[in-house]
Amino acid sequence: MKHETVCGLDIGTTKTCTVVAVNGSTGLEIVGIGEAPSLGMRKGVVVDLDETIKSIEAATEKAERMAGIHFSDVFVGITGDHIRSTNNRAVVAVSSDDREVTSGDVRRVIDASKIINLPSDRQIIHALPRFFTVDGQEGVSDPVGMAGGRLEVDTHIVTGSNSFITNVLKCVQRAGLEALGVVFEPLASSAATLLPEERQVGVVLLDIGGGTTDIAVYSLGSAIYTATIPVGGNVLTSDISLGLKTTLAEAEEIKKRLGATNGEQRFDVRTLDGRAAREHSTTELRQIVVPRVLEMLRMARQKIIENVPRDLVLGEVVLTGGSAQLPGIEPIAEEVFSLPVRVGTPNTVGGLTDALAAPQYSTAIGLVLFGANGEREDALRSGRQGNRTIARVQRWLADLWN
Repeated sequence: MKHETVCGLDIGTTKTCTVVAVNGSTGLEIVGIGEAPSLGMRKGVVVDLDETIKSIEAATEKAERMAGIHFSDVFVGITGDHIRSTNNRAVVAVSSDDREVTSGDVRRVIDASKIINLPSDRQIIHALPRFFTVDGQEGVSDPVGMAGGRLEVDTHIVTGSNSFITNVLKCVQRAGLEALGVVFEPLASSAATLLPEERQVGVVLLDIGGGTTDIAVYSLGSAIYTATIPVGGNVLTSDISLGLKTTLAEAEEIKKRLGATNGEQRFDVRTLDGRAAREHSTTELRQIVVPRVLEMLRMARQKIIENVPRDLVLGEVVLTGGSAQLPGIEPIAEEVFSLPVRVGTPNTVGGLTDALAAPQYSTAIGLVLFGANGEREDALRSGRQGNRTIARVQRWLADLWN
């Protein structure tokens, strides 16, 4: 079929978002998007199967209605504190008599790099080749066709908990969809928001959602560190609700409108019973919001300091996710990281209206980009055999970003 449909499903703590795109002759174009409140997830983990299924069904129905297309195959975003990452190195001998590296050699060396000490309750989600080395020559991005006898690879490996991943996939299946694969969410967000130049120079992506903050650090074009911290924008909403003694709904609206904004401004806040209003100032609000934002960003910075080489040069920080829209967050992030900061919006796909080119859609749109990449055909073939069991889906997942 010429116009192939690619779908991404982002099951967040605050909202579930389904994006449908058509891969046509002019490239990828978004034709539908659906959103629904997410009540069954907490910090990236399913806590209520039925509520999660309902939110997936509602978001998917809206996306189908907008696109005028029925679909069942989706790429699913995954996050949570159970995600871990590591870097590994492997080496194989080039197999052909003429000492020319083949795609088979590349597959073998990547498979060899996936041999790590992994507990039985965990699985590899991604094995992302950072660079190859051919006979001692480092920094090779594509070794196929090169002459050599020894092929090495440096790989970034992302792993997750079997039970958490299985629960997410159960919800997807019971909502009438088939998961073509799971994608760690900051990798999807990176695909939608980061420029190739940023990945090359060195960049930190922070995807700040409702329940989690996902981290991805890129250098020389590839991911070198990924992680999740179980804190997001919902904590701010809760803090504002407690501090100003108002409802969570009112606190959320105040957070989005005023956040950590500078300048003295007075505003009314409805009381918990909704019958009266009290006046507060932005100075009071900042005293609630800024310490929590600092704490969240410092937690992310500490993770990076502990896991990324000290001599690595980083050029900037890109904030995305719904909480990246918090007014006044950029100068706070600049203070924490001592780097330039920008808010990342999806910018690499057609069909985006101004409403969609917003940080909260980065993951869902990135999942579509992820699914439309060159490995998609292999993914579909692997996924459709044997009722698409999780094990078979996993087999191609690790190679998805080769």
